Amino acid sequence: MKASNFLKENNAQHMWHPMAHPQDSLQNPPRIITGASGVRLQDVDGNEVIDAVGGLWNVNLGFSCDPVKKAIASQLDILPYYSTFRGTSNDAVIELSYELSKFFEPDGLSTAFFTSGGSDSVETALRLARQYHKVRGEPGRVKYLSLKKGYHGTHTGAASVNGNANFRAAYEPLLPGCFHTPSPYVYRNQFNETDPAKLAQLCVAAMEEEIAFQGANTIAAFIMEPILGAGGVIVPHESFVPMVRELCTRHGILFIADEVITAFGRTGAWTGSRLWGIQPDMMCTAKAITNGYFPFGAVMLSPQITDVFENDTTGAAAIGHGYTYSGHPVGAAAAIACMAETLRLDIPVNAGLRGTQLFEGLQVLKEKHEIIGDIRGGRGLMAAIELVSDRTTKAPLDKETPVRIQDAIYNNGTMVRVSGPNIIMSPPLIVTEQDVQDMLGAIDSGLSAAVVS
Repeated sequence: MKASNFLKENNAQHMWHPMAHPQDSLQNPPRIITGASGVRLQDVDGNEVIDAVGGLWNVNLGFSCDPVKKAIASQLDILPYYSTFRGTSNDAVIELSYELSKFFEPDGLSTAFFTSGGSDSVETALRLARQYHKVRGEPGRVKYLSLKKGYHGTHTGAASVNGNANFRAAYEPLLPGCFHTPSPYVYRNQFNETDPAKLAQLCVAAMEEEIAFQGANTIAAFIMEPILGAGGVIVPHESFVPMVRELCTRHGILFIADEVITAFGRTGAWTGSRLWGIQPDMMCTAKAITNGYFPFGAVMLSPQITDVFENDTTGAAAIGHGYTYSGHPVGAAAAIACMAETLRLDIPVNAGLRGTQLFEGLQVLKEKHEIIGDIRGGRGLMAAIELVSDRTTKAPLDKETPVRIQDAIYNNGTMVRVSGPNIIMSPPLIVTEQDVQDMLGAIDSGLSAAVVS
């Protein structure tokens, strides 16, 4: 490794960081992470902190998962790469597709289309949704519905269904035909409704009104995260997703579950779809499928979709879509090992227990710190603190204070992520009771230190 002074001097000189202003990276150097073990990170200055971000929602099994590392190393010796484009395949990806079909059977999903990551998976699902309707004789179904506050990645199609202007404004015009309806965000919503069940009904009614306005026969698909992640960990009322599923079914609109974050146990259930008791038509996955150790993803498809494609005799179902790394054998080997370890550990159990502990601990901190306006979570290891300058009016903070709080929490031993006014936590699903207690202590101390300063 290069010396620490070299790394600090060159960090933002020859690279741009995602989701950051280039000048900000120069003026406020990012943390340089040089090592990780278990659920802890080491930085260039020798500090060790708990990673309450879980890499980026993806290192569910922590940084020391040997079965996945060994699977990657072994596959590199056997077959480091080969394409799965028409005419070729590989043994690892065939085995993985079989394992995924078993894992996602309760979700009503049986077939995989492999990608390189979450944005790829969303883009794939959007494209296949349009093609599905064309193959079955409804070529006018080309529009997409999604939720405000939702996040679906950064490709042009994915950004078009994003419900946050931060990921859209600089890149418009985006894909035409994308429309957004209200999200079930209890703390802030256009209906001024604080009852989660009533808000769910209002949001579904608004969606139905939008469908009527657009014309159901023009809409290809609706896409949502079972729990909205980057938008601030917005947990819908338990009635919301089933109502939306029924609405889509009734109008012939495909339901795409964006489970790039929520699949493989993060919500305390094996998938977010199972958490809410629904079966989607497609599911986007990535992140935890390889524990973050290899860029990989998959779109899981229901028989409703695959039957239409596989029974086509016109040629319209030929898939003109794919990626160089679709079904990469090293990624497939990593995913097979990762799934086996995830199942062996029965990972949703710990995610549920520790998620409850984290959520309840954050509620206690809210009573202590006036700067906390809202706490969201309670479904597995996904949690958010929304910071405000005034609880009564819910007035937002300036942009600098959340960053200062993030730094103070880091200095007290925990890495958290700031997104707008939110402190977001998504730690590895193997965290212990003591790990969560240490995280809460660091957040408490960090809030106190930052507010005083």
